[in-house]
Amino acid sequence: MVNKNDEFLKKLLATFRVEADEHLQAMASGLLALESSPNDARQATLVETVFREAHSLKGAARAVNLMEIESMCQSLESVFAVLKGKRLAVSPPLFDLLQQAIDALGGLLAPGVNPSRPRSAAVAALMRRLDDASAGMPPGSDIPATAEALPAFLPDASVTLTAVRPPAPDLASDTVRISTAKLDAVMRQVEELLSPRLAASQRARELREAAAALAAWKKERARIQPALRWVARAFTRNLKDNGSARERQELPRLLEYLDAEQLHMKMLEDRLARLTRSAEHDRRTLSGMSDGLLHDVKEMQLLPFASLLDIYPRFTRELAREHGKEVELAMQGGEIEIDRRILETMKDPLIHLLRNAIDHGIEQPMARVDQRKPSRGTITLTISQQDGGKVEVLVADDGAGIDSSGVKAAAGKLGLVSAEEAQRLGEREALALAFQSGVTTSPLITDVSGRGLGLAIVREKVERLGGSVTLESQPGAGTAFRIVLPLALATFRGVLVRAGEQLCVIPAARVERVTRVTGPDIQTVENRETIVLDGQAVALVWLGDVLELPRKETAAEAAGGGPAVVLGSDLGRVAFRVDAILGEQEVLVKTLGPQLARVRNVVGASVLGTGQVVPVLNVPDLLKSAVQRASAPRAPVTARKPAAAKKQSILVVEDSITSRSLLKNILESAGYHVTTAVDGIDAYTALKTGVFDLVVSDVEMPRMDGFDLTAKIRADKHLAELPVVLVTALESREHRERGIDVGANAYIVKSSFDQSNLLDVIGRLI
Repeated sequence: MVNKNDEFLKKLLATFRVEADEHLQAMASGLLALESSPNDARQATLVETVFREAHSLKGAARAVNLMEIESMCQSLESVFAVLKGKRLAVSPPLFDLLQQAIDALGGLLAPGVNPSRPRSAAVAALMRRLDDASAGMPPGSDIPATAEALPAFLPDASVTLTAVRPPAPDLASDTVRISTAKLDAVMRQVEELLSPRLAASQRARELREAAAALAAWKKERARIQPALRWVARAFTRNLKDNGSARERQELPRLLEYLDAEQLHMKMLEDRLARLTRSAEHDRRTLSGMSDGLLHDVKEMQLLPFASLLDIYPRFTRELAREHGKEVELAMQGGEIEIDRRILETMKDPLIHLLRNAIDHGIEQPMARVDQRKPSRGTITLTISQQDGGKVEVLVADDGAGIDSSGVKAAAGKLGLVSAEEAQRLGEREALALAFQSGVTTSPLITDVSGRGLGLAIVREKVERLGGSVTLESQPGAGTAFRIVLPLALATFRGVLVRAGEQLCVIPAARVERVTRVTGPDIQTVENRETIVLDGQAVALVWLGDVLELPRKETAAEAAGGGPAVVLGSDLGRVAFRVDAILGEQEVLVKTLGPQLARVRNVVGASVLGTGQVVPVLNVPDLLKSAVQRASAPRAPVTARKPAAAKKQSILVVEDSITSRSLLKNILESAGYHVTTAVDGIDAYTALKTGVFDLVVSDVEMPRMDGFDLTAKIRADKHLAELPVVLVTALESREHRERGIDVGANAYIVKSSFDQSNLLDVIGRLI
């Protein structure tokens, strides 16, 4: 009878070999790059990369109890630690030694090799040379071949290779096996359907706009028809008396053409209507099919968290035993399903967090008893569903907690913060420094932790998945890491903004709020522009400045106001001023390719429905860049409007106090003088007693609506030329045409309302 534990270990080892191959490939590539440019500025980055890969491979090997691989990685880590600290110079013999170590690890992972067997003499000799190198002894130029070195990396003699005939497929089975590579390829192709779906929506929108323009033209043509008839009669009388034969011939032809023009316009209008209906139908069909297909393929990618959690109880038990500690691991929420690719990526970060909790967090049993705690420490791993298609992973322990002063001291030694900056940091900001590479409060580097890499790897991998990680700790009470992840790696919601002339997409999950900033709201605190949100001062920077984009001054900026997007992370919040917020939409992120693998502030690119390629911004990078940009107020733009220019006056007519206040705020921030009225009668009274350059009015109001107000303005000889903009929720074709009939200069629907569009319309009219 086959032991279930043996079957489980076989599956676990197979999974480990796949992961280990990826780590070894990354280490080998990093070493080759380091060897080809030893004096390059990238040296520190390359050393850090290989260092992290060795660290992760060591943790994975420990999880499956492969002590020989774990020990080899520990020796490699020691070498990279002294390289990172510049206590060891790179040299050809050192690279030879490191490549031999990677080859040895590859040999231990070869098919048929039992990596859990006792350490061979060749591996032991290689590890001694690595330890000597980490102690400062120069490595030898070559390694003598030994008789035992060869069989160390060959399959065990007891392994017999036999040909196994695959079983015949079960035609009655309702499941089928497929490689994950093929599944990922299908997923990528399905995600690509977002581009034609957005393009179809854009074409349908353009057709609707063309149909509306034609309808307006037709209305205008119908309005001048009586005038044309009058002109025709007048010319006919004159031509009878003194007109030439040619004139008598040409005028009827012109009138005949004008009459036929109406028929052509009607045909064109009908054709546009049919095309619009077809485009809408195609858009709905494509959206339904692509959404359904994407949902089904996402479902194929989902796996329960329990498939990842199986390795952690044994890992926790063995590691706690090695450290002489009593630890209980409590896990909840394993039934929640999440994208398989996210599970694979999160295996290493969770191992790092458990290892840190056991090594740094949980105290020794006697120490816990002295503190009136149970002798057995508890680590809780809880997975819970969140709103908005997200999942939270909570890793908490009831150990000693983290001393924020120790974190600040460790960061200060590495030069990450100055002594003055460290004193100003709050508890939350100080704990966030623990995620920086190299920051550790452990006085001793062990084979488990203490190098300051684990939390840096956790944050890097979580943010790469589009998630976030925060740290909470109380000295003596314990530590908690909260990781928020998307349920699936596919399309996501993004906020489309304009900075200068450049459109950008900001992941909506990282946007705390969208607000409007006015001149009086901006204050200078410690030589930085700030605004107050929820009673706290938040740094204010221009997104265009952070991205180093050229930008022209707008009317809103000249008045000191404009929209802003507030982004937040564990490091705090920053408000980014933009020129316009164009809305929220579904976004598919495209990588930038190997040539642009790492571009500051940019995580990828996306294609809009118009076909325009726009960058998708990296929020953690933006927050880091903003810290530098926020050190001084923004330099004034050279092209300023004269200070003495007279403000133009606008009358806002709106019965809703909320909408009225919003419009008033937008227009005043743009530099206009604004007067308000609650309905049409109130507005007409104001127009008779004051002077205004433009009217912005709602349509549905008591006593006198916007249509009647516009008609009354057009009938008044003193107000007939006054521009009128109707802003309303009525978006039917009939209402639009009525707005044109009564003489409105612009008709803006609230469902597609955008403040930049309103300001642009007003700017053209006055």
